[in-house]
Amino acid sequence: MRLVLACVGRLKAGAERDLVTRYVDRIRPAGRPLGLGPCDMIEIPESAARRAEDRMAEEGAALLAALPAGAGLIALDPRGRQLSSEDFAARMAAQRDGGLSALAFVIGGADGLCDAVRDKAALMVAYGTATFPHQLVRVMLAEQIYRAVTILSGHPYHRA
Repeated sequence: MRLVLACVGRLKAGAERDLVTRYVDRIRPAGRPLGLGPCDMIEIPESAARRAEDRMAEEGAALLAALPAGAGLIALDPRGRQLSSEDFAARMAAQRDGGLSALAFVIGGADGLCDAVRDKAALMVAYGTATFPHQLVRVMLAEQIYRAVTILSGHPYHRA
């Protein structure tokens, strides 16, 4: 199952991009025997619309259009569920075992995700009630996907 990180905005060169790249690169060899990966990153430009609702709608439409056909969708949203790393891994495995060819993880822009994206999500995940910069959320998500792969493979990276 192909994994996709679909995000609004571009990560500029720097520590955050380096960390995301490091985890995405680790997912490929670790996930291959499990039928997970590769992990691709899709970056959607931020909308220039004046109203927040219009920005969210434009960005949401662009995100949905960029996803592989038939992909499952997990959205990062403050209204989502907080999952343990083990639960996150189990949900990824269930999507894979359900026959999906791709699983997309979606991070919205500064205004959040529109209803159209949230409605299509099989799951909404939150990293607590605090607000984090989108760049850090991308790092945290890439790390959690890598951690999920290591949990599923029995690798000692995750020490439960």
